[in-house]
Amino acid sequence: MTENQTPQRADFMSMTPEELETFITALGEKPYRAGQLFGWMAKGAPLAEMTNLPAAFRKKLEEAGEYRLPVIEKKLVSRIDGTVKYLFSLADGECVESVFMRYEHGTSLCVSSQAGCAMGCRFCASTLNGRVRNLTASEILGQAAAAARDTGERVDGIVLMGIGEPLDNYDNVIRFLRLVSAPRGMGIGLRHISLSTCGLVPRIRDLAGEGLPVTLSVSLHAADDETRSSLMPVNRRYNIASLLEACRYYFDTTGRRVSFEYTLIAGKNDGEAEADRLAAVLKKGMRCPCHVNLILLNEVAETGLTTPDRRRAEAFRQQLERRGINATIRRRLGSDINASCGQLRLQRLAEREKQEKPG
Repeated sequence: MTENQTPQRADFMSMTPEELETFITALGEKPYRAGQLFGWMAKGAPLAEMTNLPAAFRKKLEEAGEYRLPVIEKKLVSRIDGTVKYLFSLADGECVESVFMRYEHGTSLCVSSQAGCAMGCRFCASTLNGRVRNLTASEILGQAAAAARDTGERVDGIVLMGIGEPLDNYDNVIRFLRLVSAPRGMGIGLRHISLSTCGLVPRIRDLAGEGLPVTLSVSLHAADDETRSSLMPVNRRYNIASLLEACRYYFDTTGRRVSFEYTLIAGKNDGEAEADRLAAVLKKGMRCPCHVNLILLNEVAETGLTTPDRRRAEAFRQQLERRGINATIRRRLGSDINASCGQLRLQRLAEREKQEKPG
């Protein structure tokens, strides 16, 4: 370590109960305090509220480590369905988004895994300014804890579909999955967690071997390599054939059905011929149960892309069903607050840039 470097403070919200036990016993505390601390953090409680922990112990924690929950910088609530969209600021000033959604069967939270995104998908607001950095496991977990604390409701399910590519932040995301599903913490069942990826093939294979039965949701958005590459640069590295092979491996290894996300873009991928091509590609490439989740494009002014009407989306769905592919059209929650991730952060970055300009 050079004289200009300082030791990194312990991020104890990113620790498992076992790691916490080692950490706090090194501070001279009893091992059972680890379970108490872990439970409090899962509730998003500040140290001052952890009243069953001695004040002296809380003081030690403040001095020995970092525990910084995301701060709600902006909050939008849909008047249509009660969906809540959060813009969270992090300790270094970066901001990310989360969306809290209510369904008949329970609640779900869409969380971000990176500040910005490097994948460059043409239709996505999250990637317009590139990736700044990965989020730590505690910063991902903190979004869930903060949303549950703010709404006063339990988070029943998690969707890793916010800002960032989860498999591009692999180690932190895997740690988050283990933390958020821990019985002494938030206790969210892994089968109630979906991880969305643009298709990082080696990491899909790695995920299959983690013993974490999450639902894999793959952003496909096209049925041929030329179209997909024009929308998603990742396809130039991992084409559709290699991606479907990895998805089939995930199913064979985990027994979990893979879901494919297909955003319908007017004049680009929403015609009957594209539906036929998609059905053929999935039948040939998967040879196992799968599901297509059709999404009406959430328009972002900077992309110049537009969404088709609902009738065209329904025609696309019916064509897939006729070809033997199970498909649904995603219910659009929070339409009055632009609940798709990336746009609040984009607005905030633009505001900051304007404020920093002289004059």
